[in-house]
Amino acid sequence: MSGPVNWLSQIAAVTKFGLLSMPQRRGSVAAAAFGIAGVVAVLVGVLSIAAGFRRAMAASGSPDAALVLRSGADSEMVSGFLRDSTRIIADAPGVARTPEGPLASAELFVIINLPKISTGTDVNVPLRGVERPALKVREGLRIVKGRMFEWGRDEVIVGIGAAREFDGLQVGDRLKVGRYLWPVVGIFSAGGGAADSEIWSDATVLQAAYHRGDSFQSVFVKLKSPDAFNEFKDAVTADPRLNAQVLRQTDYYAENSTAVTKLITTLGYLIASLMAVGAVFGALNTMYSSVSARTREIATLRALGFGSAAVVASVMLESIALALLGGVLGAALSYVAFNGFHTATMNWQSFSQITFSLAVTPQLLVQGVVWATLIGAIGGMLPAIRAARQPIAAALWEL
Repeated sequence: MSGPVNWLSQIAAVTKFGLLSMPQRRGSVAAAAFGIAGVVAVLVGVLSIAAGFRRAMAASGSPDAALVLRSGADSEMVSGFLRDSTRIIADAPGVARTPEGPLASAELFVIINLPKISTGTDVNVPLRGVERPALKVREGLRIVKGRMFEWGRDEVIVGIGAAREFDGLQVGDRLKVGRYLWPVVGIFSAGGGAADSEIWSDATVLQAAYHRGDSFQSVFVKLKSPDAFNEFKDAVTADPRLNAQVLRQTDYYAENSTAVTKLITTLGYLIASLMAVGAVFGALNTMYSSVSARTREIATLRALGFGSAAVVASVMLESIALALLGGVLGAALSYVAFNGFHTATMNWQSFSQITFSLAVTPQLLVQGVVWATLIGAIGGMLPAIRAARQPIAAALWEL
């Protein structure tokens, strides 16, 4: 046991010397730590966009809800049904019912242009026409300000995210739809889901405004239970009167999030990797300075019997400790700056804006610290090897 214990004590002794000498090199130490902190903050910040978008889409559906689109359609924009078809879908087995009828909402989806509050530029905002069961089909949807629109009237309610991001959507404002001005009578919350980015009106009124006749683009359905999905799907897809596909809402929104999250994640890793190269050189410079300043003390310790392995390990530990300091600082900065920050981006499936909050998750914080540790390990490797290979006699000659 004396061998390992002695080796560990040697590492502890050399590492202690290195850590205690950091104040003497505070300029280079601070530069390296802040460089690594910047890498972590940028990495976590960018990935928090993807995490927030993915969370918003995941909150948009429930296991006992289904979406019916025309066969071959990958979004509501290119789907379509007539009234007779939507009634057949609503009457299919597996659909939940109340005394008022089946919990199925045939819906119309159109895009309007509104200015974004932060930039003033016009962006695509979704306007959805719904039927009465829509509020029961979607779990957790509630009016948080104002009231529900009256059926049959030119009124709209606005998702809380849309009201926050786009101009002219507060209660009392009037929304221009075609040639009409529709009053905003309420703001609703959908629990952070995609509906928070939408404007809702009566589907019948919206059909008339856009001259859509009696057509719809999708049917949102509440099922009796998650297990009723296959029964409902088989009945709808096998009906010769229909040309439809049935999706779980959770699967549909998860697929919608794939393209955006892949793009953001790829960009995040690319930017962080480029910055990490600079941070590695910063760590190298700092650790080379550390080794250079401690040449004589390292040589003295080795002359006293300290092994090369202990010197390598101690320099590596010092570099990793420095990197962890920067990593924790960067993680803290990213959490304070980004977590819960509200924004909006394009949903490439519907070509409309979707609002969401950035999410700095524990997994992202851990990932940032791991990146910092790797930067420290890489940046400390060459200086550690150099310290261990220094000829003892030549180093002692500097005394």
